[in-house]
Amino acid sequence: MIVRGCQRLVATRWFDPVMLVVIVVNAVVLGMQTYDALDREIGGALDVANDVILGLFVLELAVRIAAFGRRPQDFFRSGWNVFDFVVIAASFVPGVRENATLLRLVRLLRVVRAVRLLPDLRVLTVAVGRSIPGVASLAAITLLLVYVYGMIGWLIFDEHDPQNFGNVGQAMITMFVLLTLENLPTYIEMGQELSDWTILFFVSYVLLASFLIFNLFIGIVLNSMEEARAIELHRAERALLDDDVANDEEARHVMVAERLHALKQAVEDLERELAAQRAGR
Repeated sequence: MIVRGCQRLVATRWFDPVMLVVIVVNAVVLGMQTYDALDREIGGALDVANDVILGLFVLELAVRIAAFGRRPQDFFRSGWNVFDFVVIAASFVPGVRENATLLRLVRLLRVVRAVRLLPDLRVLTVAVGRSIPGVASLAAITLLLVYVYGMIGWLIFDEHDPQNFGNVGQAMITMFVLLTLENLPTYIEMGQELSDWTILFFVSYVLLASFLIFNLFIGIVLNSMEEARAIELHRAERALLDDDVANDEEARHVMVAERLHALKQAVEDLERELAAQRAGR
């Protein structure tokens, strides 16, 4: 009975929006505590509000775990559920509540739980995680490109523009800034003072670094977004399948219970008939 009630509660449309509102209130309370004047005036009320919010989070977590019935371990099959559990449980770790910095960090992590309640934001978070390997490889290539062009720039402009190309380190910083195309016309004019051939240096760098690298970066992100959407869709389909299986099992249990009840009733009727026949003799 309790399990069924928890399942119906979690499945309601207003359950997640209400918890999202609680998370927003938690964020507002944390923000208010950063103002010394407010903390002095209503600091006690804000601490009470934090405790109430923590209680609501614990209650939500208990309801969601109870909804799994006899298989509470299935709750931890989802990474987001594990994150929720760790964030809430961290508030009860000895020493955390005594340390103001750790306590505020834990409270701040509760705000991050909003990611689980917003599907689009969840997709973006997964996409960022899946794009890290590709972005790291692209960053290594970009660093190599900046180093090569920095060395070439130092060889060409060392004496002509020592402020920006005086050594390889400064030259790499200059080339890194040029990734954004900032002050590109100024650098081209500076190079033309030395030779018109220096245009090839800047144009080739812009084509390789700014256009090619950034387009590759966009491609990696878009591909990660597609993978994240596929993962989210698969997760939703699996959740629906698990719910259907759970409902089928519950239906079978109800059917068996009804049949047992009918069989018991038939046995009792038969016993009454036999007792009546014996009494008639």
